[in-house]
Formats: sequence, C-alpha cells, structure tokens
Amino acid sequence: MKTPPALLRPLALQPQGLGPSPVFGQGAAGALRAIEHLGYVQIDTLAVIERAHHHVLWSRVPGYAPEHLNTLLRDGSVFEHWFHAASCLPMRDYRFSLPLMASVREGHTWHAGRTDAAVMRQLLDRVRVDGPLTLRSLGQPSGVNGGQGGWWNAGPLKHALDRLFMQGDLMVRERYGMEKVYDLAERVLPSGLDLREPTLDECARHWLDTVVRAHGVVTWTQLLHLRTGPAIRDAMRRAVDERLADRSLVRLEEAVLPDAYADAAALAALDSAAPTSHRAVRLLSPFDNAVIHRERLLGLFGLDYRLECYTAAPKRVYGYFCLPILFGDRFVGRVDCKAHRRERRFEVLSLHVEAARSDLDLDGFRPALAEALTALAGFCGCDRVDLGSAPGAGFLTLTL
Repeated sequence: MKTPPALLRPLALQPQGLGPSPVFGQGAAGALRAIEHLGYVQIDTLAVIERAHHHVLWSRVPGYAPEHLNTLLRDGSVFEHWFHAASCLPMRDYRFSLPLMASVREGHTWHAGRTDAAVMRQLLDRVRVDGPLTLRSLGQPSGVNGGQGGWWNAGPLKHALDRLFMQGDLMVRERYGMEKVYDLAERVLPSGLDLREPTLDECARHWLDTVVRAHGVVTWTQLLHLRTGPAIRDAMRRAVDERLADRSLVRLEEAVLPDAYADAAALAALDSAAPTSHRAVRLLSPFDNAVIHRERLLGLFGLDYRLECYTAAPKRVYGYFCLPILFGDRFVGRVDCKAHRRERRFEVLSLHVEAARSDLDLDGFRPALAEALTALAGFCGCDRVDLGSAPGAGFLTLTL
C-alpha cells in the first residue's frame, strides 16, 4: 500500500500517546497504562532536564510525578530490566525477559564478564538474610583486606550486583533517585505471575505486537533493533508473515520508509477520521520512545536527529542536550535546554526551528512553544525560563 508519510504521521503519534488528547489517564494509573501500552520506558541517568523515564511519562500522562514510577515498582506493577537499554517494563511481560536472563546466567552475553562467583554467592546470602540492600549500603568496612580490594571492593561488588540483576536473581524493589534497592526476585515477583520461558517464535510475536501497538507504523530495522543473529531474524520474519497473512498488518510502499508496515485497523480508522487541528507543542526527551529509532524518524517526519552530548563540544551542531520539538503532528526543530534546579532557573541555550517559516504557523507556534517551555520548567522544579541570548530564539519573540 502506498501512503505518503504526511498521512502516516498521525498514525505514528496517536499510539504513542502524543495525539490531540491524553489516552492513558492521569497520575500513577495513567503511567502504568502508558508503560503497558508502550512496552517499556528507557531509564537514563542524565539529568540535564528531567531523567528520561520521568520525562517520557510526563509527556503523555497529565498529573504525572516522579514518585508515581516508584509506586508502581513497589506494588509490583512494573519491573526493571533490559529492553534495548535499561528500561522499566510492565510486570505482565516479565516472562519475555527470561530468555535474556538465561543467556546471561549461561555466560552467553557481555554481562557475564568481570564477575566473581564467590562475591555473587555472598551477595545473595547477604540479601537472603539481611533483606533488601543498595550498593552504597554494603559499604567497604575496615577489617576486610584492610578495607582495600577483595570482594568488598566497589568494582567487584558492582559487577556482581549487575550480573545477579541481569540474570534475574535480584530485582529492583524500589528506587531513591538513581539509587536502586535490590531484593531477591522471589520476594519481588507477584504471586501467580506466568514464569514460563517463551520460545523464540513467541518472543518474536510479542516484540512485533508490542512495537506495532506502540508505534502504528514500523520498519523492519526497528523490529530488529539490537536483536542480532539469523535465528531472531528468521523468527521475526515468520511473525511478520503471519500478521500479513491474517491482514492485521499492511506492507507499506514508500521509498523513505523501506520495508515498513502499518497496523491495518489503525490505518483504516485513520482513513475515515476527520482531520485534526491539533497544534500543541511537546518537547520530547532525546530518549523518548517516539524518536529513539532515528532512521524511521527521518523517513517519517523528516527530522535528522542525533543526541550530541556524546559528541566533542567543537563538533556539536545544535547543542549538548537538544530536545526534539513536536508541533501538532510535525517535528519542526529542536531546543537545547538546561535545568538549574538550585537557582530554580530553566535556561534555553539555543533554539533551532528547521521547518520552513513560510510553512509554519508562527502565530500558533510562539504561544504553544512558550507554554511548553514553561510547563517543562515547572516539571523540572524551575519557576523561571531564561531565554537570555539563546541563538535562534530572537525571531520568535517569545513571551514567557
């Protein structure tokens, strides 16, 4: 089916919860529904704005507050493990993490390196007897090798904790900021949870259905993101062929979206839906689910986006931590911001509007962007937005 990207954009944004109106509800309950629908929310340590896992949920869930995610961890509604990166996932999907846990336990992944079996056994015994712990709570007491080296050394300890976590012996019970509280998996997992390890074909169907549900429009590259090997490729191809055969999936024919597919029901509903005049601005996290697949983002929305915080300063084009700007159903640019929490000041370092000005409703964009900046500043604990002499902001003459 040949469908221009401009017509597919609403189909891609609505399942993400980035359409005209909220779809997941509010507060902690809305956050849970968002995570269950999206399949995961990436956890990141960078706090230039708000950390990614909170920013992603706040962008979709009215009334979201960071403590809501910890509430969901504590009550067993979500768990932390690995998706394509460290992530918060729905507890209902726990069994689909079991193959990776088994692979780590058997020494087939990079997580298996640099760990000491004796340290791991002692850590498990410590948690079993003394209860939940954090890396910091273990300390490095004197009297153990004089406080130097040995299994109490921070390096071996951290590697052992990571390995026990990745292979599923320990789980994160709750968090204090970025500090994780570990406990035995059997004390964290809810009773009655399905713990059957899925086959590779079951995993492929689950990954496919999750990505299609969350994105509406998907590419083959996206489906295999960081999943390598012929066995996985073959299983995913079987899953796609099954969905094409039962007509729940439609193959697209757009040169800018090679080997792409769309949710058939959502596409049909989109064809019959009245056009929307949705003109809100959203400032998304660089790790947002909607922008993390860069090639798809370029093909579907025309935004060539890269996070430059890992690029040497002289080579940066846009800024250290630019946020993609979504205006209605178009990505129109990016803005580099920093939250100075102690000063309660939200600084706009630079603004890059890349949509043609002749094609951009500036009268609608200016107040919408000002409102989005003010709202994000408030979420970051800042009560003042400082434009200063931010490059690119002048022509907008924002009123904040």
